[in-house]
Amino acid sequence: MQEASELEIYVHIPFCVKKCSYCDFLSFKMGEETHREYIFALKNEILNYMSAEVKRKLNEKSYVVTSVFFGGGTPTVLPSKELTDILAELKRCFHFSEDAEITTECNPGTVTAEDLAVLKKAGFNRLSIGLQSANDEELRRIGRIHNFARFKATYENAIKAGFENINVDLITALPEQSLEDVDSSLEKILSLDPLPKHISSYSLILEEGTEFMRLHDEGKLNLPDEESERIYHWRVIDRLKEAGYEQYELSNIAQPGFECRHNVGYWTGKEYLGFGLGASSYFENERFSNTRDLKEYLGYWGRGASYAEGAKDVVQDRPLGEMEELTDGDKISEFMFLGLRMTHGISIAEFESRFNRNFEEIFGEITKKHIDEGLLSKTGDRIFLTRRGQDVANYVFSDYLMTDNT
Repeated sequence: MQEASELEIYVHIPFCVKKCSYCDFLSFKMGEETHREYIFALKNEILNYMSAEVKRKLNEKSYVVTSVFFGGGTPTVLPSKELTDILAELKRCFHFSEDAEITTECNPGTVTAEDLAVLKKAGFNRLSIGLQSANDEELRRIGRIHNFARFKATYENAIKAGFENINVDLITALPEQSLEDVDSSLEKILSLDPLPKHISSYSLILEEGTEFMRLHDEGKLNLPDEESERIYHWRVIDRLKEAGYEQYELSNIAQPGFECRHNVGYWTGKEYLGFGLGASSYFENERFSNTRDLKEYLGYWGRGASYAEGAKDVVQDRPLGEMEELTDGDKISEFMFLGLRMTHGISIAEFESRFNRNFEEIFGEITKKHIDEGLLSKTGDRIFLTRRGQDVANYVFSDYLMTDNT
């Protein structure tokens, strides 16, 4: 019997209550009519994705879904029943492993205790809550709709609903932020009972088209300098390590055994399918994404009286954003720079087994250079970023980009 290959699924819900000042994600406020049209189109896409060429490929090679991630936007601005209906549609179309990790992102103030109970009963078993800061003034400054009290109420309701695996998002290097502010957020997070199993901690990045970028260009945004940003980042990592967490990726820290399986799948090259506006996929050696044009997405997937009435030839004419077939050089590069995001790094033996190439011949000199610089370390078969290397990770990654002629 053929062994099943692991497959991950991402579902994009582009709606939110309001756009945060730093956010450049594909998201916008939800109108009632657009909301209804989008859910209709999304279900249509999920069902019809199993048609034509894609269905043939899935049937030829046995796949089992091991993780699902609902992201956005804020998925929980939708009624809980709609989220559970989407999950049910996925389960009708795909084979799920018994222990599949099923996550939804959630913002405080967008979900009730009853909603959380409905989600848990339907099969969601991991919650990612967008705290960002535990300081109310900072939350106001970055345009969030909640305060810490509202976050804590959402967190406690999630625990009561039976969610054991909860992630909390934290952003550092915020405008006007001090090290004392970071410590204050950490103290409040570590006072939660029980503690969250996972923390995602990111430094603020200014993105084009955001309110923060506009303020920065006008000289009205007082941000910590680069040295302070690194100090804040490592304060989070070190304090959480003292509390029993382990850093397993550049920006992710978890209690042992509670690493985010979905994201680890991205970093280790597992195949995934993305559904919804702008969602990306990596399947059968191709990377492709849906159109980011809402009108185009709704116009295609919203056609017809019912999404259950039959399939379109989704391969031939579905609206795509980008599509590329990966070369050997692409796959080698991704193995290196995605693998090096993980704190345990990459295995030389796995590299040579996967690509049938000699690691030393391709990357020996580059790796030695970064070891001599103190940016990489080698233990046994594994190569990984040092603490200093994590601070300049993109510099290291750039040296492992290659073409098929390398």
